[in-house]
Amino acid sequence: MTTVSSPAGTAAVVGWVGAARDRSAGAHGLLDAYATKGAAPPLPTGDYAAVLVCRDRILLLRDEQARIPLFFRASDGLVHAVSTSARSLGNATELDPRYFCRYLTGNSAQPHTDLTPFAGVHRVLGGEVVELSLTGQLRRRTLRPVRRATDPPAPTADLHLGEAAQELRLALENAVARRLGTTTACHVSGGTDSTSVALLAVRLLAERRVGPGNLVLLGGRFSRGELAAEQPYLDIALEEIRRHAPAACPVIVDADDVADFDDFRHHAGDADEPHAHAFRAPFWSRLHGAAAELGCDTLLTGCGADPVADANPFHLHRLARTGRLRQMTQQARAWAAGSERGLRDVVHAYVVQPAFPLTTERITAWVRGGTVLGGLGTFNRPRWLRPGFARAHGYREAGIAESRFVFGRRPEQSLYDAANYVAAPDLLSWHRVREDGFFLSHPFLDRGVVATMSRLPVTATFRAGRPKAVLREAMADLLPASISGRAVKVPFDDLYARGLRAHGDELIALCRSAGHPLVAEMFDVETLCHAVREARLGIGDAYSWDRMNSSLALVAWLERLPVSAGS
Repeated sequence: MTTVSSPAGTAAVVGWVGAARDRSAGAHGLLDAYATKGAAPPLPTGDYAAVLVCRDRILLLRDEQARIPLFFRASDGLVHAVSTSARSLGNATELDPRYFCRYLTGNSAQPHTDLTPFAGVHRVLGGEVVELSLTGQLRRRTLRPVRRATDPPAPTADLHLGEAAQELRLALENAVARRLGTTTACHVSGGTDSTSVALLAVRLLAERRVGPGNLVLLGGRFSRGELAAEQPYLDIALEEIRRHAPAACPVIVDADDVADFDDFRHHAGDADEPHAHAFRAPFWSRLHGAAAELGCDTLLTGCGADPVADANPFHLHRLARTGRLRQMTQQARAWAAGSERGLRDVVHAYVVQPAFPLTTERITAWVRGGTVLGGLGTFNRPRWLRPGFARAHGYREAGIAESRFVFGRRPEQSLYDAANYVAAPDLLSWHRVREDGFFLSHPFLDRGVVATMSRLPVTATFRAGRPKAVLREAMADLLPASISGRAVKVPFDDLYARGLRAHGDELIALCRSAGHPLVAEMFDVETLCHAVREARLGIGDAYSWDRMNSSLALVAWLERLPVSAGS
């Protein structure tokens, strides 16, 4: 935490404002911007949560990306305490069941609503400023616009791929530059996304455009299983990065003994609040710990590139809703040919489902619902969630709200809004921040990068059969050809399957032995256990498995609450 004072007041900032390298200057700038009575400037860029004590008011605020949590406990309009930990403010005997319904809806990696697990504890939202009186009286909560260096021009239909690539390259360079610390770790997997971030970091440091700094190249090595096929690409990426920066320190972590769900009771149960990605914590924690041992003050990832740095498929929905059906059909055929999917599948995913998300999921569940996980989509109620609990605490309303958040009235824009909360395992990183002293940071989710991609026309970004064409073009001078030309990357399915084989019985035992009364009130435990057995056999898909993972994490989290919570 950075704490600064001036005649204008005092600011306590967790994270960084403006640039990670000069946290004190960023905190002073934030304080000065809000020091004037009634001032309401746009929020600056950064990854931060802050409390500003000014001469006439107290402000609680978070940047729009909301990587760092901030909570306050209030009653009768008076705020009693503020913290980056909801658990430290809440009473384990006073839980809010509405939160659990919202949590169990969707596949978000981090929450994006005011609700927290604890009654009376509220979340400061991303991009929100909460104003208090000097005595703690809650005055107002306001979402602020984000400051950008320049206002983006209107979309240009005749923009070419090369011009679009130049714009993305500039935005991505700025995003990486803002995040470079004194000793920066870059996660390198051998994919286009992480390798691009690492190469840009190398270029920026070599050209002294951000001052001196040390660079650590962090990767996980798998010598067996499906992920072993990624090793040659990792070696190529490291070789190319070190060709540009011989002083960069490669740290390759042996991950053969890592599986999803390792030490699940700890990773899921000891978190500040339940989170869906707890099952993947063992791998990220291994990388996190290695970076911490080397004194890194930030860890850059390639998270977010898939939804952000590619052509936006929901452009098809915009064509359909504006009546350009012939053009929509032509482009849908091109998408289908480029992705080796059927035309019907493309239209269903990007036109029909965004328009009627809950209806399409109900139909899919009816058609494919022969098993517990079969047909389970993103929003519909999983079979193990008891209908009575769902009705009593607003699950249907939560599902509607989440579907509107994910798709919205303009799905082509909601894609970027939702990606900020879906694409990055921030709660997993935040769980380790006190121990390691840093958190993950994601250049592809930088608001400048998102603003650039959101205004680029599909004609400039889409190339059939070439995913993320604009990113590959933007990085053509740096990426090795074998990485730039990759169209498919080995997923972590093997790690997940290995974890279920190793820990499936433990997860079932966790559910059956759960003593917290909310577990039995919320879940039909045997149905949840049956879902674990189905997943271990490979039944279901990524959406249904994530829904199951969320519920398992919630069981583990409830079980680690103080014993008095269950009495």
